[in-house]
Amino acid sequence: MTADLIVRDATWLDVAAGTYREGDLTIRDGRFVDVDERPARGDVREVDAGGRFVLPGLIDCHVHVTAHTAALGSLGAESPNYVAMQASRLMGDMLDRGFTTVRDVAGADFGLHDAQREGLLRGPRLFFGGKALSQTGGHADPRERGESHVQGDYTCSHIGRIADGVDAVRHAARDELRKGAHHVKIMAGGGVASPTDRIDSTQYSLEEIAAVVEEAEAANRYVTAHAYTGRSINRALRAGVRGIEHGNLLDDESIELLLEHDAFLTMNLVTYHSLKEEGREFGLSQENWEKVDAVLTGGMEALEKAHRGGVNLCYGSDLLGGMQRHQAQEFAVRADVVPTLDTIRSATTTAARLLQREGELGVIAPGAHGDLVILDRDPLEDVAALADGRPEVVVQGGAVVIDRRS
Repeated sequence: MTADLIVRDATWLDVAAGTYREGDLTIRDGRFVDVDERPARGDVREVDAGGRFVLPGLIDCHVHVTAHTAALGSLGAESPNYVAMQASRLMGDMLDRGFTTVRDVAGADFGLHDAQREGLLRGPRLFFGGKALSQTGGHADPRERGESHVQGDYTCSHIGRIADGVDAVRHAARDELRKGAHHVKIMAGGGVASPTDRIDSTQYSLEEIAAVVEEAEAANRYVTAHAYTGRSINRALRAGVRGIEHGNLLDDESIELLLEHDAFLTMNLVTYHSLKEEGREFGLSQENWEKVDAVLTGGMEALEKAHRGGVNLCYGSDLLGGMQRHQAQEFAVRADVVPTLDTIRSATTTAARLLQREGELGVIAPGAHGDLVILDRDPLEDVAALADGRPEVVVQGGAVVIDRRS
């Protein structure tokens, strides 16, 4: 059986070992089959990687592919067909930056997942959670104070759904899992891009959180929680939540609980820099823009504390609207406090563990998906090689999806 692709003379990063290896990489039927031997030349596409640096395909664990605007509350009034077309554009751009897999944590559904898998939509492999679960007045409640009606049917393009009470959140979790969600997301605390909640609020009772966790575990899935403050993070972890999104205002107990539960923290610092500079231009309200400082200031300190503590850190961007073009700049933001190799691990091997795809994603190894990026310089020496978001070549499942050299 012939190969799909052979990458010749690759200097490729063994992410787990933290060292470069050299050789030819063979991909067959969409997966790596050999990383050591030198296959004979034949009638197969080859890519010359001589003098370049090869990394596994990158994974962004916190995106919103339907968020073509920072005014998230307006999505519910838009045609789902229009939003899907916007998502297609955004996902194609993500792929071109080298992100061959992404996890959408509110907004995407099985339609986008299936379209990408079937080749109808050009973009990263998509893990999705459907609509995030929010209490009334929580982070995914889009209503202003004077509104009472909730548009929550399936065709609505809002990123979340409102559910109050143990029975209601249990039903909502089961419903998202019914539709194929890879995880269930809950809003466990206040946020920036929501109209009526405070950053320092906690959301959902412990009983409600535990009900969602029980349903996700029954389906062999997991729960991830939007949470900024130590108070909201810690109560979510104690209730069995496996992932924390953001975590900018975590405390020492948060570190202990993340380690105790072998949980995952997906930070996304680039979004706060972008919201501060460009948020209003892309639809963020003045009131929500003023919330940004509260989480921007503590973010870098929290990242350093989590890295020093040995927490499972995953790569996330969480950018909205036109700011999504900054997706790869999270590498540069983190470089101030975290070694670039560890940030690469957060976007490859650690991310794969979060996605429950260890050994299949985020590695160059026999049996793993044939995803890789080729860079013109060593990212361990120059983080801009990644942060520029313009790899020379991107390969997904053995197919060259972009080759900027030609």
